[in-house]
Amino acid sequence: MKIGVISDTHGSLAAWKTAYEKYLKDTDLILHCGDVLYHGPRNPLPTGYDPAELAKELNSLATPLIIIKGNCDTEVDQMVLEYPLESPYAHLFLGKLRILALHGHGANPPVKAESGYNLLISGHTHLPGIYKADGLIHLNPGSPSLPKNEEKTPTIALIEEDRISLLNIDTGEALDRVALK
Repeated sequence: MKIGVISDTHGSLAAWKTAYEKYLKDTDLILHCGDVLYHGPRNPLPTGYDPAELAKELNSLATPLIIIKGNCDTEVDQMVLEYPLESPYAHLFLGKLRILALHGHGANPPVKAESGYNLLISGHTHLPGIYKADGLIHLNPGSPSLPKNEEKTPTIALIEEDRISLLNIDTGEALDRVALK
C-alpha cells in the first residue's frame, strides 16, 4: 500500500495540483492532516489560493481521502467538502501500520499513543520532519503551500511498504527517509 500524506494546503489549488499530479495520484490513500481550505489570519495568501476550486478537486478524487480537522478548518469548510473532517484524531490500522494522525495544534496525543501505535503523524507547524523515538515514528509532512522551514521547501510525505519519505514537491528530492520495519 502507498499512502500520500499532505498537510496545510491552506486553500492553494496550485500547491495541491503539483503535489497530486507528481506524487499523490498513484497512491492508494491520501491522508490530509488539516488546514485544507482557509489560509488563516496569521498566514499570507498562498500562491494559487482558490479554496472553492480546491474543494471541488478534493471532492472529485477517485483516491480515498481522510482529512483531519485543523485549527483553520471550520464548519463552513465541512459544508463544501464531501469528506468528513475527522477531529481531533484519525486512527488507521493498515497491516502492520498502526497510525494515529492529528493536526497538531491542540493537546498532546493520548498517553497510549506511545504504545498503541507505531506511526504518529501531525501537521500544523509547516515544518517537515521524520524521526524515530522509542519505537514510534513521528512524521510531519510539512506544507506544500506555506512552508516555514528555513529553505521554504514545499513538501509532502509518502508511506510505502518499506519506508517513509519526505519529498520536495518541486524537485522530487527526498529530504529524509525512515525505514519501516
